[in-house]
Amino acid sequence: MAPSFEPFFAAVREHLGPESVDTTPETVARYGANLLPGGDLPPSGVVYPASAEHVQAVVRLANTHGVTLWPSSTGENRGLGFKSPVRPGQVVVDLGRRMNRIVEIDETLAYAVVEPGVTYAQLYAELGRRGHKLMMDTTSGPPDGGILGNTLDKGAGYTPYFDHFGMSCGYEVVLPTGELLRTSDGGLPGSKTQHLSKYGYGPFLDGLFVQSNLGIVTRMGVWLMPRPPVIRSFFFSFPDDEDLGDIIELVRPLKMNNVVPTLIKVTSDVYAFGTEESYPFEKTAGKTPLPFEVRKELREKYGLGSWLVSGAFYGPSEEAVQPLIERMQAHFMKSGKARYISHAEAEQSRVLKIHISTFSGQPTADEQGLLWWRPGGGATWFLPATPMVGKIASEHQALSRRILSEHGFELAVEYVCGPRMSRALHILLYNRQEAEERQRAARCFLALLKAYAEAGIMVSRAPLDVQQEVMGLLETTPEVLSRLKRALDPAGILAPGKYGIE
Repeated sequence: MAPSFEPFFAAVREHLGPESVDTTPETVARYGANLLPGGDLPPSGVVYPASAEHVQAVVRLANTHGVTLWPSSTGENRGLGFKSPVRPGQVVVDLGRRMNRIVEIDETLAYAVVEPGVTYAQLYAELGRRGHKLMMDTTSGPPDGGILGNTLDKGAGYTPYFDHFGMSCGYEVVLPTGELLRTSDGGLPGSKTQHLSKYGYGPFLDGLFVQSNLGIVTRMGVWLMPRPPVIRSFFFSFPDDEDLGDIIELVRPLKMNNVVPTLIKVTSDVYAFGTEESYPFEKTAGKTPLPFEVRKELREKYGLGSWLVSGAFYGPSEEAVQPLIERMQAHFMKSGKARYISHAEAEQSRVLKIHISTFSGQPTADEQGLLWWRPGGGATWFLPATPMVGKIASEHQALSRRILSEHGFELAVEYVCGPRMSRALHILLYNRQEAEERQRAARCFLALLKAYAEAGIMVSRAPLDVQQEVMGLLETTPEVLSRLKRALDPAGILAPGKYGIE
């Protein structure tokens, strides 16, 4: 059935009110904009529901008129696509503008219930208004990013509550047919444990709505952590690219034995100083990638080596935490290459203070400076997993450096390390205003994807313009997801193509 946009928008205005639709060229262009190599993807228009009931009405009308929808919460993820749909012409359902309430905060059982528009900055401010008794986990992305959207895209943070999906509990979901589903214990009328008992009774359904196009989540519970009285970070700088393997071998036992409560970050030099610097074309005579001599000069300016290792401890007092910090000093300094940087010293550096904020559950915008490393503000994320084995990490680093260099780009990567694997966040930064560089960035991303797949390594998240290619790497999974899609969305109205699911 050919989509009937004008009758659809007229029906939405009738059901939700005249302010609920915007099809002006300026709005369409703004919602289609992204920073990815594939270019902008303008929708047909934007609708603004104010409640789950509104979302149900929009979904039912989309079924009637054959219109495809693209749900978005706050749409602030720079490296994966902003608010833009996966295909041009899809209608953006902006859940963030009017559905932005913190529905509940339970200070005894430490959880909040949020709508899609609730941002990290908003929840942090509300917890502060209540005396900061509770601490949320945050990303190092923009403070105006959405908690619900990040969770559904398998986003993560850095504190002990880093696993945002794992720390979510109880969803309210509008299915593609317009039915309302409440997960965990939420299916019981009057449930008092929907946001406490994650797995509930029967099959676990929450995962169906993570990185999928099988429903629109309109409300979510998120678990919070009691804020510790003292948070103290530690930092170690390592001088050489080749030190990564040794670093991983030092980090793994700390996380395997749960010695350090936070995740441990291993941040490359360009990722670190790129938050404050722009590419120094005047020093390179316009050539890319960054020559080693200039890289070294920028490291020295910020007191960095090739790698920065960071983590944090929590405790009741300075006296309780200090022995833990000293244990880290002894552990990392035995390498003979590490330089220790104290919490107090790091607080004086914008490059280092980013990490203190994330380990403290405090949203920060400082990392967004990376977007201006190259003119034109282009950015796309490549997120492979790296097993926590030094030899493998070294091989992965060499692979990434080679491919990026061949295409004229720098390695800006942060390995966020758990006990068994790290999420290796590569930020591919390029000039989106230059067609040749944009095309080169697209080729570079696909070369990375192919090389890692051949090495048996999958990515955990994917930008809009390559989701089809990423899903195509998997066997059996796409067909199973297609069968689920046909069962739950028989008319195919909900974001066809999202994550490569048809």
